[in-house]
Amino acid sequence: MNRRIAWALYDWGNSAFATTVMAGFFPVFFKEYWAKGLSATDSTFWLGLGNSAASTLMILLAPLVGALADQGGSKKRMLVLFAFLGALMTSSLFLVAAGLWPVALAFYALGIVGFSGSIVPYDALLVDVATPRELDRTSALGYALGYLGGGLLFALNVAMVMKPGLFGLADAGEAVRISFLMVGLWWAAFTVPLLLFVHERNPAPPRDGVLRGALREIRDNLREVRRHRMAFLFLLAYWLYIDGVDTIVRMAVDYGLAIGFEPQDLLAALLVTQFVGFPAALAFGWIGDRMGPKSGIMIALGVYSLVVVWAWGMQNRWEFYGLAVMIGLVQGGIQSLSRSLYARLIPPERSGVFFGVYNMLGKFAAVIGPLLVGMVGVATGSSRAGILAILVLFVGGAMVLRVVHVEDTS
Repeated sequence: MNRRIAWALYDWGNSAFATTVMAGFFPVFFKEYWAKGLSATDSTFWLGLGNSAASTLMILLAPLVGALADQGGSKKRMLVLFAFLGALMTSSLFLVAAGLWPVALAFYALGIVGFSGSIVPYDALLVDVATPRELDRTSALGYALGYLGGGLLFALNVAMVMKPGLFGLADAGEAVRISFLMVGLWWAAFTVPLLLFVHERNPAPPRDGVLRGALREIRDNLREVRRHRMAFLFLLAYWLYIDGVDTIVRMAVDYGLAIGFEPQDLLAALLVTQFVGFPAALAFGWIGDRMGPKSGIMIALGVYSLVVVWAWGMQNRWEFYGLAVMIGLVQGGIQSLSRSLYARLIPPERSGVFFGVYNMLGKFAAVIGPLLVGMVGVATGSSRAGILAILVLFVGGAMVLRVVHVEDTS
């Protein structure tokens, strides 16, 4: 199997967690099954807090995971450790009974840790599977297959929820619980091609023992990030705008429920996003090749700004579908081009620890965004108020990104 396809198939597998669990069923099931006795604003607050707690843990772990991944060619081993943690925690949601929302939230948070922790070595492996000329297209291929694979399983899971009798299931609740189990198995299965066919080109030898060498490498490379001025400025821009992107992914369904939309409409809109996202991510790979990744990111930020303003004033069901299309057009693009742009700005032999910093900042942003939406909603009594604050993050990120020059890697 081609190494780039084997690498991209991991995105096909783990994206099921992002779609079926994180963006789709968990917010709905948490609010209507596990936390049914809580008010809408309280369940939103606890969901935001759970997301933020998992992201806080990854802030602490991401640089260490990246540094350990660079020690003696350990990227694949680190990926497996976190991937199977996430798959196990996701499958375990099948066992959580109604009303046990703290247990469900704990499993979900650990699932996010597994998902996010595996992304650090996965992103770092990009420089091992792609040449510099292939970075944009390979990164885009990963996200495109992620949208397609995650979307296909999500479509099956939605069909199970909508028509549980056709699948021999008692009701929609049982269908959701089985969907969590399916996601865990799907995630584990599509980790296998990467393990078999992807190899690190020039792994760095351990320094002074694995853990001590990793800690020293974190210190040295955090200093080096500051010396790479363009990489440092890009990370600042990324920290701002990815906050908005992640918050929209994690809180969109909860927001729709809070302003009165039906769960079925919200899940169908997520399906639209997935299948629009497949060709759109590939198209952004082409844009990166022709116009440069920075231009592609700026286009995506403009669209996201329009999405926030539209979501703030949204009233009708068709508008949620319209927003789903708009998000699908740019979500994979902004993620894939951010990854490939950053890969151009860093030393490839230290990709693990540099992508550890990259993912650390992404998770730090995800602490602020969901918590901000939840806290502003509680403070104002309006779920619409928090969503507009996300606009500041997109505008700020675009302003910093303007001064990043991709040609200057010093």
